[in-house]
Amino acid sequence: MPPPLEWAWLGRVPYREALEAQRARREAVIARTTPPVLWLLEHDPVVTEGRRPASGGLSPEALARLGIDHVSTERGGLATYHGPGQLVGYLICPIDDFGLTVKGTVSALEDALIAYLAQQRLQAGRRPGYPGVWIGREKIAALGLNFRMGVSMHGFALNCTVDLAPFGYIVPCGITDGGVTSLERLLGASAPTPRDAAPAVAASVIRVLLRVPCPDPPLARPLSVP
Repeated sequence: MPPPLEWAWLGRVPYREALEAQRARREAVIARTTPPVLWLLEHDPVVTEGRRPASGGLSPEALARLGIDHVSTERGGLATYHGPGQLVGYLICPIDDFGLTVKGTVSALEDALIAYLAQQRLQAGRRPGYPGVWIGREKIAALGLNFRMGVSMHGFALNCTVDLAPFGYIVPCGITDGGVTSLERLLGASAPTPRDAAPAVAASVIRVLLRVPCPDPPLARPLSVP
């Protein structure tokens, strides 16, 4: 039986601060001194790159002039944008304890987001060759993880009410034959904010990772990033 998976809403956290917190938490999970966790949060405007160098888009200097930070990370995937109105989920857990492989973890998070979007009456799915969650040829959620000693880090980014214009400053996730969309674009004024969506998204992730039905978890007490 997989261990319990806790989650917390952290609010709006600068990307670099959250990155260092993830790294510290993962070391503690590897050492078995703290339990696995799903952190849900928002970021200030930032473009992040994964292990593979991204091509195209504005330079870090040009992004800085627009008030957008630029950070290179150890996650998989290409360049993407994070900003207010986007629900970011960081899964820090020993995947073996949940009976998962690396590919299985990515697939599980995709399944959880697809299930959440179905609750919003949106038919989402996968696109071969492109990790993440899609509605038609438009990406609504990006995924990128990193694994060390069997413990995951990084996770997903679901576009809720985020401004989509900054995605035009890069080639998001290397997409050249599709676009990016959001809940707000698809649902209008009824679209949930990240804070509103967090409990249901957390519940969906927990259901899929535990592979058993479970009730919606209560909203976690807001925690400060360690």
